[in-house]
Amino acid sequence: MRLIRGLHNLRPADRGCVATIGNFDGVHLGHRAVFQRLLARGRELGLPATVITFEPQPMEVFAPESAPARLTRLREKLGALRASGIERVMLLEFGPRLAVMSAPEFVRRLLIEGLGVRFLLVGDDFRFGQGRAGDFALLRDMGRAAEAHGAGFAVEDLHTITHGAERISSTRVREALARGDLEQTQHLLGRPYCLEGRVVHGDKRGRAIGFPTANIALHRRVSPVRGVYAVRVHGLGSEPWPGVANIGTRPTVGGTSARLEVHLFDFDQVIYGRHLEVELVLRLRDEQRFESFEALRAQIQRDAGTARAFLGAQPSA
Repeated sequence: MRLIRGLHNLRPADRGCVATIGNFDGVHLGHRAVFQRLLARGRELGLPATVITFEPQPMEVFAPESAPARLTRLREKLGALRASGIERVMLLEFGPRLAVMSAPEFVRRLLIEGLGVRFLLVGDDFRFGQGRAGDFALLRDMGRAAEAHGAGFAVEDLHTITHGAERISSTRVREALARGDLEQTQHLLGRPYCLEGRVVHGDKRGRAIGFPTANIALHRRVSPVRGVYAVRVHGLGSEPWPGVANIGTRPTVGGTSARLEVHLFDFDQVIYGRHLEVELVLRLRDEQRFESFEALRAQIQRDAGTARAFLGAQPSA
């Protein structure tokens, strides 16, 4: 998959594609339905499927304090796009210059002159450009007008994808995660929910109470999940490794920023710097503050026992 970071990195060979535009946070089943339709149209036309997306996401620029928690970091999103078969990603830096670009200028500079889009697929509520003035009608009209000069595109509206009676959306995924419904989350995503990151040095408090943890940098302003979970950790070998994880601010030790700490069962390797994928399997409880380290240790012991039983992990002799 080719990653194109900004219009200035376009090559002549990048012109001519089928494309879709959006944040695609979480890359859920609704997004993947869009990609499958795009890939099918690309095969018909003999053109590569291109996803146009933004970093940071627009809400993180316009209203950072109220922007929703990201389901996927950029690295995770790109991995999911690659796994979906997408051939190219146009990554646009969303900042003041892009925010004030008019909708017609966006179409002209990016879709017509830049990528040479021949077919565009958008969601039923897609809006773009300064003041969100651009919509499906504008795309259709500008695409048709440009076709008269041999550089236009057809545009198609992919209608809402539903699960049960409700629309599949990133918001619904966040809501399922917030209430600890990992089964519903998996139905909406089409895969288990995971957090990824690199193991970094922590303060080693867990080791002092008999539960050493791998500290994983989340690189998120806000985490979409909090609490204690039974987990499977990928990236340590051919099989996932069972464990128990805390995602939160560690109130017992006066923590303030969100972090992910994983206690791996019966594991004693040094793994600093390793990139791991932590699959959330079962939510055990909310994060809470304890009056003493002994009370914290006793609760972690109970959490570990519950997680072991659920995951089928045998305790060490």
